[in-house]
This record gives sequence, C-alpha cells and structure tokens, in this order.
Amino acid sequence: MARLRRKWRPSLGLVLGGGLAGTLALSLLGLIALRYLGPEIGFRNAAILLAVMIGLATAFLGYLLVRLLLRPITALAEYSSAVHKGEPASPPGHYGTQELSRLAGSVLDMAATLQRREASIRNFADHVTHELKTPVTAVRAAAELLQDAEGLDDQDHVVLNQIIGANDQMQTQLRALNQVAASRVPEHHGQTTLAELEATLRDEFPEIELTIDGAEVPQPLAISGMKVVFGQLLDNARRHGAGRVSLTSTPGRVIVQDDGPGISEGNRDRIFAPFFTTAREQGGTGMGLNIASNLLAAHGARIDLVSTDHGARFEIRFPDV
Repeated sequence: MARLRRKWRPSLGLVLGGGLAGTLALSLLGLIALRYLGPEIGFRNAAILLAVMIGLATAFLGYLLVRLLLRPITALAEYSSAVHKGEPASPPGHYGTQELSRLAGSVLDMAATLQRREASIRNFADHVTHELKTPVTAVRAAAELLQDAEGLDDQDHVVLNQIIGANDQMQTQLRALNQVAASRVPEHHGQTTLAELEATLRDEFPEIELTIDGAEVPQPLAISGMKVVFGQLLDNARRHGAGRVSLTSTPGRVIVQDDGPGISEGNRDRIFAPFFTTAREQGGTGMGLNIASNLLAAHGARIDLVSTDHGARFEIRFPDV
C-alpha cells in the first residue's frame, strides 16, 4: 500500500466551515468596526482601513484554500494523468485535508495495482511464448524429417501435413499472444496522420485497393500504435475476402469500410473477443480485432462495429485531447 507522510491534517469540513465562518465574521466585524471607528477617524478613513483588513484576511483564506484544496487536487490529477500515459511521475508530496489524503492513498494504491497487473500480464505472455517456442519448433522439425523418410504412404503424408499446419497455427497464436500483451501497454503516445501511414499500409497489403479521405487530419496516437491498429483491420478485411478498404479521418474519428461479405448478426457481439474468427482456414487467429481494441482502449479510445449492410464498417473514436 502506498505510504503517505504521517502529519496532522485538517478535515475538509473544518476547512470549508472555517472559510465560511471567516467570511461571516469579517462581514460582522466590518459593520461593528465601521459603526465605532467612523465617528473617531472619519467614515472615509474607516472604510479604507476596513477594506485593507478584509483584503488581507481574504487573501489569507484564499491561500489556505489553494494550499489545502486546489494544490493537492491539481498535483493528484497530474500524477494520475502521467500514470495513464505511462510517463515517469512522482507521487504528490502534499495532500491537504484528511479526506484528500485518503483519496490520494487510494489513487496511488490503484495505480500501483494496475501497473503490477499489466506487468504480470506481459511477463506471463513472455514466459509462455518462451517456454513453448522450443517444443513447438522441435515438433515442426521432427515432422519435416519424417516427411523425408521412406516407406510413408499418402495417409501418412496427410497426417504430417496436418501436424505441420497445426504447428504453424500454434506459432501464429503465440505471436498473437505477445501482441495482445503489448497492445495493453500504453506506450504509443503522440500524433499521426493517415498520410504518414499510407505507404506502409500499401506495401503490406498490395492486394487491397486502399482509399483515404482526410489523410492530413492528425489523430492522437503515435505511428507505432496506428500501424498495429490499421494493420490488424486491413489484415482482417483481407482474410475475409475484401478487395477495397476506405479510411475516412475526421478530428477524433476514423471510419474503416471494406467491401467484404460483412458480419452476420450472430457474430456482431463476438468479433472483439479473443480467439473468435470465421477465417481459421485462411490463417486467422481470432486475435486481430482484440489486439486493435486493447491497444485503443489503453489510450482511451474505442472501436465499434457500426454497420454490416455492405461489408464491415468500423468506427474508431479517440479521446478529446
């Protein structure tokens, strides 16, 4: 649990009540002082003196409110924002009231817990892929050696081909597992336009006729993250038979439309689930849309399937920045 410095702190009720009581007291004392000082030093001089005293007292109350409320809340908000972006940050050093101190402790504990969970997911994925890589490679090597052996009939070759195909699928799933874990790490901060991504997408998907509208509109995601998201979307379109894909970019929003067969009503709620695919025979792993969704969610964005009347139509919405 996050450790907060132990020191006396006023309660929020005391701060707010003291501020209100001080304001009321200043008003009453001002009236009383004006009543008795006016005849002695003149009402004009008394009014000037009272204005100075009230101004100084108000400034002192304002200082207390800034120190006890505004400064701790601002520092906590900046720390939370830095943690969300994956940037290095130090916890706030001043917590103001008792309630803000407890709130800060809860936020710090939550941030530490989330960081540990993300690290454990990444470490688990790395461990699993590392441990399985050797036996999977060994199985493939053994199957390839058996293919060259003498005395095998056609049925034996069919079985060996099935083993090699299953081995390829396992290797693809292991790579996808690593990509899923990586997509949850919020490290793709920056801005990118589709124009910066266009050449890469055309090179990687030459069989797709790609059209882009709003290519110069910046979106709040670094090019490394944009490559992953749109690479997965175009790969998904290609595996499902699409020949044309259009990208329409407006501030904070990108529409991805393909001319494929679309998505059935029964599959609409499952397409972002891990390992769900209708293109297993074409090498699909069922992780592409899940990877794109996880990466966007890690940066405060979201992707939705908005139409299936003519092909698949996805909408990506980025957070306001």
